Amino acid sequence: MTFDFSPFLPWSILAALAVVSAIVAAFAIWRGIRGAWIRTLAALAMLTALANPVLLQEDRDQLSTIVPVLVDRSQSQQTPDRVKMTDDALATLKGQLARFPQIEPRFVDVEGDVNSDVPSTRLFDALSANIADVPPARIGGAIMLTDGEVHDVPGANQALGFDAPIHGLVTGKANEFDRRIEVIKGPRFGIVNEEQQVILRVFDDGPSPGGTADVTVKLNGDEIATLQATPGQDTPFSFKVPGGGSNVLEFSVAALPGEVTTANNRAVHVIDGIRQNLRVLLVSGEPHAGERAWRNLLKSDASVDLVHFTILRPPEKQDGTPINELSLIAFPTRELFVDKIKDFDLIIFDRYQHRGVLPLLYYDYIAQYVDNGGALLIAAGPEHAGPDSIALTPLSSVLPATPTGEMIEKAFYPRLSEEGRKHPVTRGLDGSGEDPPHWGRWFRSVDVDRPQGETIMLGADNHPLLVLNRAGQGRVAMLLSDQGWLWARGFEGGGPNVSLYRRIAHWLMKEPALEEEALTARASGRTLEVTRQTIGDNPGNATVRYPSGKTETLPLTQSEPGLYKAEKRMDEIGLFEVRNGRLSTLVHIGAVDAPEFKAMISTTDVLQPVADRSKGLVVRVSNANGAISVPPILPVRGQVRVSDNDRMMIRMTNETVLKGINTLPLFAGFAGVGILLLAFGAMWWREGR
Repeated sequence: MTFDFSPFLPWSILAALAVVSAIVAAFAIWRGIRGAWIRTLAALAMLTALANPVLLQEDRDQLSTIVPVLVDRSQSQQTPDRVKMTDDALATLKGQLARFPQIEPRFVDVEGDVNSDVPSTRLFDALSANIADVPPARIGGAIMLTDGEVHDVPGANQALGFDAPIHGLVTGKANEFDRRIEVIKGPRFGIVNEEQQVILRVFDDGPSPGGTADVTVKLNGDEIATLQATPGQDTPFSFKVPGGGSNVLEFSVAALPGEVTTANNRAVHVIDGIRQNLRVLLVSGEPHAGERAWRNLLKSDASVDLVHFTILRPPEKQDGTPINELSLIAFPTRELFVDKIKDFDLIIFDRYQHRGVLPLLYYDYIAQYVDNGGALLIAAGPEHAGPDSIALTPLSSVLPATPTGEMIEKAFYPRLSEEGRKHPVTRGLDGSGEDPPHWGRWFRSVDVDRPQGETIMLGADNHPLLVLNRAGQGRVAMLLSDQGWLWARGFEGGGPNVSLYRRIAHWLMKEPALEEEALTARASGRTLEVTRQTIGDNPGNATVRYPSGKTETLPLTQSEPGLYKAEKRMDEIGLFEVRNGRLSTLVHIGAVDAPEFKAMISTTDVLQPVADRSKGLVVRVSNANGAISVPPILPVRGQVRVSDNDRMMIRMTNETVLKGINTLPLFAGFAGVGILLLAFGAMWWREGR
């Protein structure tokens, strides 16, 4: 109940009337005029009536006390045990809060900063956002259901924005243990076949079991080494980059019983292989128009060290001229094909035929070179169909096609086969999408028996024109025509000879991007991009294994012949495994040093300082027997001055909301009229005496 005025006249006028009345009353009393006091009281009653005094009574409702409940749903909380603990504790907490109708809980699932490439658990940011529309006086406290790994805890001098307890309900068990592995340092690029070094470290969070850890090392999916690493110490590992393009190193530390999670037991490091100088040996059987096309292509690439020999004087053309009078050097066969053959990345025989320049044994050396991982390209002409063909030497053991002895002399457009439309060497060649292809014709090719491997280009009457095959650990390509130079000269518009020759050479040297069957995955921010390359039928869906252990099927959609892709924005970060059939690959999404994975063990230490400052409570929800136990809630009035070790105190608010105001005028109605009549009547009565 409050007292107020609702004047009928402005206060300035009432004040003027009051001054005049006071002067008149004072003068009358000073002069002793009869009835002066009665007149003064009558004037006062009139002024009071004009001021209209009223009694006010407010109609208010008690406001509820807001209690935010923040539920940590970050990745460190996604282990099966912690998920169950969180859900059970949340159900118990909801039951307790339901017993207090004056408390209004606000439940918020905090998913771990999902839009960031460096995820972390930011419960206090979520708390601030949740109570932004609430006056601080209405907040009775905050409850955080988490594993304790919170990364935005305010410092000792930072205000919380309200004066109420903050309580922490911590999942997980005391004295948890977790082992993880990280790549501390490693090169981003490396020269192919040169030694590189990566430094890794195994971490033991919590009570360490001691001893060493077994680390398995895989390179591009193949196991290459096993290491013994001491937890907490740097472990160097040296290796040679096997090939150009992306090379994926995977380090996995053996899991231990009782670990919190094995999601961080693997780490990857991607190193791009760079070929410093490609050593190519080009041997031309005799000068011809196509020889310059090969030479110009190889010489135009600064990364290629080309050794080129052309046989100008075969043995049957010896004329007795002394060697020291010849202007050209002798062919160093032994040095090239015995002593230095392993130094070459690619050997090309361009229209070469066996005429005694190379001993038969050397062809066997070349075949062994291929079996051991070398690359061989045969650019065949008419001599390949003759009696001196190199297909009739020991080299035949690695050649994918045997000539029939016939030449096909017929104009034709080189066409892609069904496999060639899908094969990365020929897929998407400029001009191949039309029929006939938008390039010039060739006029002859070598007829061969049914070849091994993949025939990716066809000649006249669908005879094989370009054949690729694997032999042992190496690779062989056969181009069964010597007329690619027509494209280089622009005949009938030319053709994509540069692209074709370069792709053939890179496929022979095992460029990962040109593998027929390949599964690759890369991260673009938080988006997973999967690419499946195949020359077969639809490979089906890909299976993605998340860092948390859950799996998901990802449909692959054909983007062009032989190429299937899929994209998906991921709600987790860490190491993902992608599988399709027998192929698998790994990709890391998000920063490798994200706080979310720096420590996975639960702890009460992080929230304890802020709980102590706010008079809150931090306890584990799981007792020694594994049962869920949530401390009871204690509502209190006024400021919380001391903490309770057994109960979660909630400061109840005194805030109310105004619904309406009831007014009672004191000089209204008969009471006011009666007082005024009494005052004026007394004044007249005194005048009548």
